[in-house]
Amino acid sequence: MTTIQNLIGGQWVPPSTGDYGQSVNPAHDIEIVARYPLSGKVDVDLAVAAAKKAFPGWRDMPAPKRGEILFRAAEILSRRKDELGRLVTLEMGKVLAEGLGDVQEAIDMGYFMAGEGRRFQGETVPSELPDKDAKSIRVPWGVFALITPWNFPIAIPSWKVFASLICGNTVVLKPSSDAPLCAVRFAEVLQEAGLPAGVLNVITGSGEAVGSELVKHPDVQGVSFTGSCSVGEALACSVAELHRPIAMEMGGKNAILIMNDADLDLALEGVVWGAFGTTGQRCTASSRIIVHELIYDAFLERLVKAATALRLGNGLEKDTDVGPLINRRAVSKVLNYIRIGQDEGAYLHCGGKQAQKGSLGEGFFVEPTVFSGVTPTMRIAREEIFGPVVAVMKCSSYEQGVEMINQSRFGLSAAIYTRDVNLAARAERDIETGLVYINASTIGAEIQLPFGGFKHSGSGHPEAGGRMGAIDFFSRIKVVYRDYSGKLQKAQIDMS
Repeated sequence: MTTIQNLIGGQWVPPSTGDYGQSVNPAHDIEIVARYPLSGKVDVDLAVAAAKKAFPGWRDMPAPKRGEILFRAAEILSRRKDELGRLVTLEMGKVLAEGLGDVQEAIDMGYFMAGEGRRFQGETVPSELPDKDAKSIRVPWGVFALITPWNFPIAIPSWKVFASLICGNTVVLKPSSDAPLCAVRFAEVLQEAGLPAGVLNVITGSGEAVGSELVKHPDVQGVSFTGSCSVGEALACSVAELHRPIAMEMGGKNAILIMNDADLDLALEGVVWGAFGTTGQRCTASSRIIVHELIYDAFLERLVKAATALRLGNGLEKDTDVGPLINRRAVSKVLNYIRIGQDEGAYLHCGGKQAQKGSLGEGFFVEPTVFSGVTPTMRIAREEIFGPVVAVMKCSSYEQGVEMINQSRFGLSAAIYTRDVNLAARAERDIETGLVYINASTIGAEIQLPFGGFKHSGSGHPEAGGRMGAIDFFSRIKVVYRDYSGKLQKAQIDMS
């Protein structure tokens, strides 16, 4: 067990409260991974003050030099990938290949954002008046509050932190209490890379005691949040009153549409990966499978067989396909939705229970679960479950399938499997989600493009990616007019 502290002004310090919580290994719940500070308002105030103090110097450092620090951080992450990947699996449970992928995403983002420091673009345009030029430049906001979840405990902090830093902001990061050690190790990498003191600060604790205080702090200029819809929507209301920007990436009820001409072997792989990868604990997880009626029975049979064959276990064991859920609350939520599905009349083909056999009884394991006979009005087809549960539905046409996808109040990710190039092109246009995959699963976004959803899945402003994603959010545009004529000139008036 490791005891971690808060990072404030370049120093690791205990919480003002003197209190600590515990993160546990979800595959073996009596194993304590870390003790972390249960911080309070005093700690938030100190962290924000440190970030505010560090802001002028970090803002004034040339963006290419900021990028060099991020590049070094990516190099360190590369060297420590195996160690950190195992930590991800230990603290949040995903299988080791995915834990390593979590770190690789941070590596990719570090290199990408380092490069952005040398292409920090504005515009130079001609003026309508002589001896005058006009341009726009990107400038930072100031102190950013970053609130991150447990399911990608290094990757998602890297999205937000690297983008915010390259734009010249300073940061207070509040990671999830279920995976705080991963965030601390990530912050240590940036310290080792030479990040100046106070530019990145890390505060752990509850959402009520830390997150709420942080986002409404008067010296915080912007907020980035990834988490549940209920928390995100409450934060958005608070932040709106304070007139500060917020980016929110929230839930999803993502669908895969499988047409009758699809490659069923490929589609099956995509569904199994999308539905049960990360134990279904991704905002982009494939939780609705909409299958054309001509292949419905054949595909369902294949899916049930594949789900039944998946091996539950500790993610550090090489033969494990599906790891545990994050905690006991998650198990209760998933089992409750399984009961709801049965009560609504859906047919349970496999799974549906908490796994108790042998060492599985020591962790938070739920069997991969497949429902059929699901209708769009059922709660298991409408509400985010965030676990290894998939609802299989039937459609009679492309049009009906797309209509079923778009009925959701969420709009994060969707996929279609078809060999028809025209249907694929139509799907790009017709599906109302921020991410659309053609002949691929609903998970697997790459860092060089923006990431975000429509409707209740997000704020409408994506993160990750380049200028159209995080750079646009974490910087603001300043327009500069320089008149070197030596006389007063009046735009739109002195036109003769």
